[in-house]
Amino acid sequence: MAKKSILPGKANSYPWTFASIGGVTRVTINSGEDIAHLDELDQKLWTVLSCPVKGLEFDEQTLTLMDSDGDGKIRVNEVVATSKWLVSVLKDSDKLLTGDDQIALSDINETNEEGAAVLASAGRLLERAGEERRTVSLDDVAKAREAFDEKVKAKDDATAATVDHRPYGDNTDDAIAAVNEIRNKVADYFMRCKLIAFDEDCSEAVDVSVEKIQAISEKNLATCSDQIADYPLARPNREIKLYFAKGINPAWQATFDKVRTLTLDADYPGAEAVDESQWNAVVAKIDTYVTGLADDKSAKIENFDKEMEEEDADIKLVNKFLRCYRDFYKLLKNYVVFADFYTRDKNKLAVFQCGQLYIDQRCCDLCVKVTDMSKHADMAGLSGMYLVYCHCTSKVKGTEMDIVAALTDGDVDDLRVGKNAVFYDRSGLDWDATVTKIVDNPVSIRQAFWSPYKKLWKFITDKINKNAAEKEAKKMDELTAKADTATDNLTAKPADAAAPAPEAPAEKKTPFDIAKFAGIFAAIGLALGAIGAALTGLGAFVFAKWYNIIILLGLIVLVISGPSMFIAWTKLRKRNLGPVLNANGWAINAQVRINTAFGATLTSLAKYPVVKLPDPYADKKMPFWKKCLITLVVLGGIFCALYFTNTLKYVGLPYKKEAPAAEAATPATPTEAPAPAEAPAPAE
Repeated sequence: MAKKSILPGKANSYPWTFASIGGVTRVTINSGEDIAHLDELDQKLWTVLSCPVKGLEFDEQTLTLMDSDGDGKIRVNEVVATSKWLVSVLKDSDKLLTGDDQIALSDINETNEEGAAVLASAGRLLERAGEERRTVSLDDVAKAREAFDEKVKAKDDATAATVDHRPYGDNTDDAIAAVNEIRNKVADYFMRCKLIAFDEDCSEAVDVSVEKIQAISEKNLATCSDQIADYPLARPNREIKLYFAKGINPAWQATFDKVRTLTLDADYPGAEAVDESQWNAVVAKIDTYVTGLADDKSAKIENFDKEMEEEDADIKLVNKFLRCYRDFYKLLKNYVVFADFYTRDKNKLAVFQCGQLYIDQRCCDLCVKVTDMSKHADMAGLSGMYLVYCHCTSKVKGTEMDIVAALTDGDVDDLRVGKNAVFYDRSGLDWDATVTKIVDNPVSIRQAFWSPYKKLWKFITDKINKNAAEKEAKKMDELTAKADTATDNLTAKPADAAAPAPEAPAEKKTPFDIAKFAGIFAAIGLALGAIGAALTGLGAFVFAKWYNIIILLGLIVLVISGPSMFIAWTKLRKRNLGPVLNANGWAINAQVRINTAFGATLTSLAKYPVVKLPDPYADKKMPFWKKCLITLVVLGGIFCALYFTNTLKYVGLPYKKEAPAAEAATPATPTEAPAPAEAPAPAE
């Protein structure tokens, strides 16, 4: 577990203990006494205000038993109510910290009503099983439930043998399902037929219109079954008959064939159609059977003897107590505090961690099931984490699910949408995973340091590739055009060949504007002069002291990587799992931070040993003497360039010595001034 900084605290009247867990101060639950006083803990201090019943790595049956209002959420008041009930049933509330699935009857408090009821039910459950021991477990509950179900089934079978008259034999249940699926559609069909018999002019109105079919004709009709199913079951007719082989709506064909096979062929063998009365007879037969069966079941329930009712109640009560006794403390560690999340014990993962994702030479431990992709799309960016969404498929289970994995260490250069990976759930079952979405955020300071250079390199290479592709396409177009022209010339008629081609109009030459270009050259000269002056000053700084080059390189790196590293540092400090859980239906009441140190434990990278065996296919390395020679040549070239451009004069190595001041002051021999140049003739 993360290092705790314990400090005394107080909320309401009970002296709570607080700890720093995950960079946030939280209350701790360390004893049965703490659990007994949960109702006194200020709700503002709870980490979670509600969590979903489904989709967690937690016994769903336990959460369902705690969900008193059946809304699919476990709220603070339901957690408090469960704690009060458990504490009242137990003599020693510290027993809740053990997480056992069994308990000695001597540990149950018989001095209050709740404890006495659980103790009596547990005693009767063991007595029915013929057990003389004084310990009850969830395994005993499972056996008791199995025995009870067998008693109920035996009694149902005995009663059903006298009252069960199945109208279609072994196919009755399938026939009921098929008829119920299509009965409204058949009733609609016969009503349309009766309208046509009443007034034939309404035939087009009650039949499927051509416009409806035209509206979907451009689509893939195989995907329009829902719309086609809204059309009539068959083409209505004035005979008010439903023909078996005449134009049944394709969306209902399979269901109708099943109804015909199970009921119509049995009641009307050899018939090619049925009228409304015949169909109603089939429906009435099924409804009579279903009603009688329901009445029979009601009679069974009414006749259910008191002993079996008591047995059922005992099983339910003991089951609820043992499940809550086993799981309640684990829930508190994932509800009031997030101790299981910050404990790096592989056997004590948080209830929202669904498994591990292996991708790009790393293992991501922080994986959460995604219940609603639309909510995640809106809230995922608020977490500040690098998130990888994957669609997972299990061929063993034949099911699919979406997960989101947080990458908290390593590089992300090779991650992209469509990349395949493998996901292992908490039971160890592997799933095929495919990346469907990536939320880009900093992963580490190191990754942020190199990010600008990688982006620059990618920009340059993409630019070069784009220009090369454009030039290649241009050359191909030119070659294609020339080939087309040559082909046309070879196939042209002699008369056409004799005709002279029209001469292209001569381009009008623009007179040379010396004033315009003089301004351009002057601007270029000023720019080059400024650049030269800057480079000269830079050279003077670099060669003034030997360590200035190190300072210069450090400044360059700081300017390039500094902003990226600062942004990454601020985001990494604020990474929060709360938005990801909120998108899954949780109500997170406090930040669930993932700082750099903790984040590094959530993603493990591949580590390879040093390989001493030679690689026969490794790239050949350049000999050391060649590297030294190339280095000397490069450095010599740089030195010559700097020396002959007189740049090294700032460090005492001038290329040309400057003339003495006396010679420099001697006036030059006056020469005859050149005659002024003639003005250029005006352009015609």
